[in-house]
Amino acid sequence: MNKVIMIGNLTKDPEHTTTTSGTAVCKMTIAVNRNFTNANGEREADFFNIVAWRTLADNCARYLEKGKKIAVVGNLQTRNYEDREGVRRYVTEIMADEIEFLTPTDNGAKKPQEPSAPPKKRSFADMQPVDNDDLPF
Repeated sequence: MNKVIMIGNLTKDPEHTTTTSGTAVCKMTIAVNRNFTNANGEREADFFNIVAWRTLADNCARYLEKGKKIAVVGNLQTRNYEDREGVRRYVTEIMADEIEFLTPTDNGAKKPQEPSAPPKKRSFADMQPVDNDDLPF
């Protein structure tokens, strides 16, 4: 079984491109904090490369930016290539099946509003008795 689930913060803005056949691809890197601190009391992080395809790639490019927190579900994949000097290089990436955007959007931020009228005070005279036979439990 090859399944990865991670939560981390984007280290830079996603890189959105298309393949020669026109398929959208988005590459990004997340930093994931370790569960412990080092000898100096500092929390270290690991960095993971994420690759998203097609509609998921388009959505990541549209809504994500450096610093945003995401949850990624996918699988590990290793590829290799030969660099310009002829040295074989290996790259391990997370191929994303799902990405959840965890940082709230600015659209959901509360905007200052004009003060409204204070709520109407209610008294015991406004209350009506409840018949216990009408309760569903």
